[in-house]
Amino acid sequence: MYGLYVGIDVSKDSFSVAGIDSKGNVLFEGSYSMDAEGFSLFLETIVQHYKNLKQILAAMESTGCYHLNLFSFLNQQGLQVVVINPLLISNFAKLSLRKTKTDKKDALTIAQFIVQHQDAVSGLAVSQGLQDLRDLARERESLCHFISETKSEIKRVLRTTFPELEALCDISTKVMLQFLLQYSSARMVTSAKQKDIVKALERKGVGTRLTFSAQDILVAAKNSVGIVSPAKEIILQGKVSTLMHLQERVEHMTKLMTTLCKASMLQDLQIITSIKGIKTKTAVPFLAEVGDIKHYSCYKKLIAFAGLDPSVRQSGKYVGQSKISKRGNRHLRRSLYLMASSVVRSNNFFRLYFMKKKQEGVSAQKALFAVTHKLIRVIFAMLKNKTHFNLKEVSVNS
Repeated sequence: MYGLYVGIDVSKDSFSVAGIDSKGNVLFEGSYSMDAEGFSLFLETIVQHYKNLKQILAAMESTGCYHLNLFSFLNQQGLQVVVINPLLISNFAKLSLRKTKTDKKDALTIAQFIVQHQDAVSGLAVSQGLQDLRDLARERESLCHFISETKSEIKRVLRTTFPELEALCDISTKVMLQFLLQYSSARMVTSAKQKDIVKALERKGVGTRLTFSAQDILVAAKNSVGIVSPAKEIILQGKVSTLMHLQERVEHMTKLMTTLCKASMLQDLQIITSIKGIKTKTAVPFLAEVGDIKHYSCYKKLIAFAGLDPSVRQSGKYVGQSKISKRGNRHLRRSLYLMASSVVRSNNFFRLYFMKKKQEGVSAQKALFAVTHKLIRVIFAMLKNKTHFNLKEVSVNS
């Protein structure tokens, strides 16, 4: 039980607040600027009404980047601050018959929500260290998305300048990316000397064994149907350079988040990676989004938090198709999908479970979702009991 509950509605340049007690009585309301002066005035208001900051629960909706500075400031002052999914607040607000919507009203609604759900939301409090880990993991996820898009763009341009090259080799390797920086079209390959092509494919320190020769590329270039376009050659070289930079950034982010995770959640990381097929780079984003497993009373809460709980539409005799809700944390959902895909390929226990579901007649996609649910149950039990993966303690049929 807390002494003061504070709801905060954040916008770009200002934020509105409402403080209430456990009985719902409004103690203060106000609006402040989103700067150092506004933060200080807000803190003074809080202290005037309740001096024990550790007995205060504050909450705000997730608003992209706008809430982060205020969230960090309040954390540093010792307040327990939680960030709530806006969908929960929206559904809670619909319980009222009044349709008035103002920043002041929204702040009060958030405060009333955390009073009624304090046991559930208090576990959502995030430390600055965990927030930093989450930021790094999400930045890495964003970079991976850009890498995928850039690879597609490179292939699209290459199909006009040297379409035969893609069938000959994997153009996304370090050797071929460095090669494309020099020779981004069939025209440029045919105009070069054979010894220069050989030299371009013999880059030191890239660790790639080629399955083709310089002669293969020369023959393909001479018979290429690629167009002659200096503009596309420049565009392709620029995209290759961008891709190489993005890959370096991903490697850097991976090292940073791994170091931070090992410093604060080493035991949990070791537990999850004890499952064959789950590597550090996929386990860390999972831990960054989940935080402390103690915040979840059962594995079903974790499934719902990831938005992997079933959503069924039924009315009378009509029963709609069952789908996942996708109302939870999309970053956690992505990391679980990557982990499930990996264990199906590398872990015999989960592969057998996947095949069992397919033999029951479900599609490959639904079988993978079933594996994801099972993986959550296994990980939840492991983290709760602080035990490593043990085949003797799990069952394919469970």
